[in-house]
Amino acid sequence: MRLAGGLVALLLAACAAGEAPAAPEAQAPQVVAEAPPADAPPETPPRPPVPTTLSLTCAGAFTQGGIAVCRTLPGAQLTIDGADAGGADQDGWAVIGFTREHGASARVQASVQGAVVAETYEIAPRQFDIQRVDGLPPQTVTPTDPAVLERIRREAALKREGWDSFAPLTGWLEGFIRPVEGGRVSGTWGNQRILNGVPATPHFGYDIAVPAGTPIRAPAEGVVTLAQADMHYEGGLVFIDHGQGLITMYLHMSRIDVGVGDTVEQGQIIGAVGSSGRATGPHLCWRMKWRERQLDPSVAIEGLAAARAALLQ
Repeated sequence: MRLAGGLVALLLAACAAGEAPAAPEAQAPQVVAEAPPADAPPETPPRPPVPTTLSLTCAGAFTQGGIAVCRTLPGAQLTIDGADAGGADQDGWAVIGFTREHGASARVQASVQGAVVAETYEIAPRQFDIQRVDGLPPQTVTPTDPAVLERIRREAALKREGWDSFAPLTGWLEGFIRPVEGGRVSGTWGNQRILNGVPATPHFGYDIAVPAGTPIRAPAEGVVTLAQADMHYEGGLVFIDHGQGLITMYLHMSRIDVGVGDTVEQGQIIGAVGSSGRATGPHLCWRMKWRERQLDPSVAIEGLAAARAALLQ
């Protein structure tokens, strides 16, 4: 069997030797990548790898009413000055915020299975104006009508349900845009109001005066958790949950284009500016809340941009 196999091999080799040499293979043409057009948007830089050890880095707007983004071990539990601040997501991202009355510093702590790491950040103080408004109808300031009070209680329950949402989203990490174009700031966040001589809750809205009907756009990805056309105080009202309990609110709307459960993308129109509810003229009252903490949405735009620059490298 070995001899026969050897003969076959010799014959095949002889046949091959008598064949004409094969023509050289044609070279594939060189492909040169085209340069992107000059007006093409810059590529989004890749996010850093997910942390594998317990650490803590935060960046953003460290001021009263400000917001920051933290990076830590996925699943780590966070606290601010000992108060619960939720947990990091599966990629180690977490959002935190600071109230109007926050002190000079904040101790942010992350912990996993008994291991703890903490950082202390200085919180910049802010000065808030005092607005005095006199001559308002008493029922506008302090309603006593039983029917109105019952309506306010029902609507408070609806708002509580909208605030309690914690969607598994990180749209806030991509940064916020302004929800309306143009206009003027007619009311700043945190101002103390004294109505008919009685101190009222600080104004936690960022008011932008624009014509009625101006489109309102979602500042970041999120899911709608409340959409009501006729609330006693707020008139047309929409809540958007952007993840980890970060809720933005849009008051006094003249038109609502979304419903509860809808997912919205950054820049998507959610309705139009109006003067419904307790408002004196057309404007958008834009509010932000995170885990029972009222935050300044105008500061959030700058804070999230700073966080992106510092952490998304």
